[in-house]
Amino acid sequence: MKFIDEYRDSDRARNILKKIEDTVTKPWTIMEICGGQTHSIVRNGIDQLLPDGVRLIHGPGCPVCVTPLDILDRALSIVSKPGVILASFGDMLRVPGSRETLSVAKSGGADVRVVFSPLEALNIARENPQHEVFFLAIGFETTAPGNAMAIKQAARENLRNFSELVSQFMVPPAMRAILSSEKNMIQGFLAAGHVCTVTGYEEYERIGEEFHVPIVPTGFEPVDILSGILRVIEMLESGRSGVHNEYGRVVSREGNPVAKKVVDEVFHVADGHWRGIGVIPQSGLQLRDEFAPFDTQKKFNVADIQPDESPLCRSGDVLRGMITPERCEAFGKECTPLKPLGAPMVSAEGACAAYYKYHGKVL
Repeated sequence: MKFIDEYRDSDRARNILKKIEDTVTKPWTIMEICGGQTHSIVRNGIDQLLPDGVRLIHGPGCPVCVTPLDILDRALSIVSKPGVILASFGDMLRVPGSRETLSVAKSGGADVRVVFSPLEALNIARENPQHEVFFLAIGFETTAPGNAMAIKQAARENLRNFSELVSQFMVPPAMRAILSSEKNMIQGFLAAGHVCTVTGYEEYERIGEEFHVPIVPTGFEPVDILSGILRVIEMLESGRSGVHNEYGRVVSREGNPVAKKVVDEVFHVADGHWRGIGVIPQSGLQLRDEFAPFDTQKKFNVADIQPDESPLCRSGDVLRGMITPERCEAFGKECTPLKPLGAPMVSAEGACAAYYKYHGKVL
């Protein structure tokens, strides 16, 4: 299949790996931003094949993992009210809240419905005018355009029984926070290709210049990732910083102007509270005042939410790249996919889930 098979070609991957081995002269630490890239790296054993000294650190780009606990607790509280329907992506149903998951709430009678897009949630609102329907609008720059379009469509139809519980984040402020940390060990980044498809990479050029690091947007197949690693190492070895686009088949410097415009129309930039990490200034998106009737938090006044994280879970350290999942004392013991303590053990993009699924038997 075109655009798939050639990026999974084993001979091509081995050739790139040989180039990496021939290029490396010193240790380097590289962070892949996206959880989708993390799963591809671990699933294909790329982290095991790289030369000694080349270390991959897994970044915070898993939308389910960084959704703050208080948002989940609010969703659980709101959906427990009579006449309320919650629409959510399936990954969120098994994420632990302070006391239970959405899946447990659903089994107890709450009307929780799995959808594949916010437009499905809009349909549920149209079909159930006597109910309040809210969508758990989580994610990064990739989901923001769809969530924004759903709000605009609801406003156009005056669909006042629809709202969104928003937990949207942006990647560049998180990269700045990581690079600004006194404990930072990251020397180069693999940027998430799908995010850059929307945003472009002009902001990454500014980060690369400010912090003197190489940043390489790349894709999710083995050849994509190995090509990105090779390019980062080449730039590090030659002392170059800035951006080199290795995902040119879909990413442009300016990104998708239509998608960026609709996001700007519906959301404004605000501080973002990342689960396990804390508040990162100007890293979140919130609905603009003109769309307040479609803001779940303003429609339902849920006060006295006191999130209660497990003291055993070190997902915050994993998301900041301070440890790999197996270094958490609860990994594979108190915390497993069947009984997770934190979101990274649940999500299809979570680093803990990737390590458990692909490395679990050999750790």
